[in-house]
Amino acid sequence: MAWGFYGRSQEVRELVEIFQRNRWFFAKMTGRRRIGKTTLTQHALRAAGVRSVLYVQIPDSGPGGVSSAVADALETFDIPPDQFARPQSLPDLARLIGNLARSGFVVVLDEFQYFNRAHLEPFCSLLQAEVDALSANSESIPGGLIVLGSIHTEMVALLENRSAPLYNRITDEINLSHLDIASVLEILRQHADPSPQRLLFLWTLFEGVPKFYRDCYEQGVLASDRERLLLRTFFESSSPLRTEADNWFLRELRGRYDVVLKFVARHDGCMHNELVDYVRQVSGDASEQVAGYLRVLTERSRLIEKKLPIFASPRARRTRYYLTDNFLRAWLAAIASPVAAVNFRPAEDLVATANQRLSDVEGHALEKLVGVLYEERSKKGIGDFALTQRIQGYWNRGDTEIALVALNESDQIIRFGSCKRAADRLIPDLPRFNGHIERFFEEVPRYRSWKVERVSIAPRISIEIRARLQAEGHLAQDLADLTDGL
Repeated sequence: MAWGFYGRSQEVRELVEIFQRNRWFFAKMTGRRRIGKTTLTQHALRAAGVRSVLYVQIPDSGPGGVSSAVADALETFDIPPDQFARPQSLPDLARLIGNLARSGFVVVLDEFQYFNRAHLEPFCSLLQAEVDALSANSESIPGGLIVLGSIHTEMVALLENRSAPLYNRITDEINLSHLDIASVLEILRQHADPSPQRLLFLWTLFEGVPKFYRDCYEQGVLASDRERLLLRTFFESSSPLRTEADNWFLRELRGRYDVVLKFVARHDGCMHNELVDYVRQVSGDASEQVAGYLRVLTERSRLIEKKLPIFASPRARRTRYYLTDNFLRAWLAAIASPVAAVNFRPAEDLVATANQRLSDVEGHALEKLVGVLYEERSKKGIGDFALTQRIQGYWNRGDTEIALVALNESDQIIRFGSCKRAADRLIPDLPRFNGHIERFFEEVPRYRSWKVERVSIAPRISIEIRARLQAEGHLAQDLADLTDGL
């Protein structure tokens, strides 16, 4: 079966409505690399029946490189030079965009964040003049401009800061997140199998990044066993994902933050002092430099998130750090080191090592996957638990850890979940799990009067283990249960 377009129905509807207004628009779309911004835009343009399009991927270069990229795009889209002159400068480019919009074109500028570079920054003031002229006559302008960007804070600096030339000019905004689990399951149903084990394996690697699933499909390994998929996508000379993370660092992070990222990937939930001590040992950087790295990684790139203890004041200082991106965690914690040794050791040994390390990473990924599934099911009205809030954060007592705390505030039901990658570990863990729940109530007694539900979760749970859990007063849920109906 050929690869299709998956998910994004709401975003497609929003974009089609924008394209079919037949009046000036200036839209912004943001999202991580490979999340599908360009594909979504192309799909929506076709769905809206837009024929006059100019798509340009802005290079990370000087004005000459940008002008050259635009000239190449004009040739690619068969736009004759006697109709629209090729730009020789940034002022020419701004005028070109205005003239194209007046002629009914939709102009798409990808990697727009590069205009935040010092040598390209004047373009935004030049574009402002064109945008203001187009906005003043928006009803008579049949075309528009959509800008795509993958670095959140740089897009904010260009378009949302009050001092930015383009401030308050955006007419529409879409923030593209990961594909939902239902869309990932649709991919697996069409091209592999939607078994719990495969879902957890691939979601641990790729989460909801459609490009990575398509890479596996195009290599013919989306339905293959774990080691074959890892070998083909990461370890062979033509593997499509072998340099993905490194290129990401070079393009967006410029290689300066790998020590911090590697430590957080391998020590999920590390404390600030642990991170500072490690970075000082391996690189000699002072705590002030580490704080600067963390600001970039949390605010600019959003690759690290900070969590406070549950129920803590927002001003609490005992922060822990976690990687937000599954692919980056899997790469740094499990795959990068074996791939680096591929020219010196047998590939099958390295793949086996990566596979074993990835199995360890799956334990953390399972907890995250379960939380997302609870949210998606509740949003769609599926299942027996109407989620109104998930209590998130980390536990500030070393002897307490609960994977899922879900609230149904309307009916005053609180559900505690234990997640184990291996179902046979659920029964032996029940005394410990029940102890965690009791300590939760000691710390937060206001929920004692609520109805309490205990649920044990694993990728696959046998009938025998389900019966034993039920006899102990615990619900049993596996990924087949949690994906049913999605």
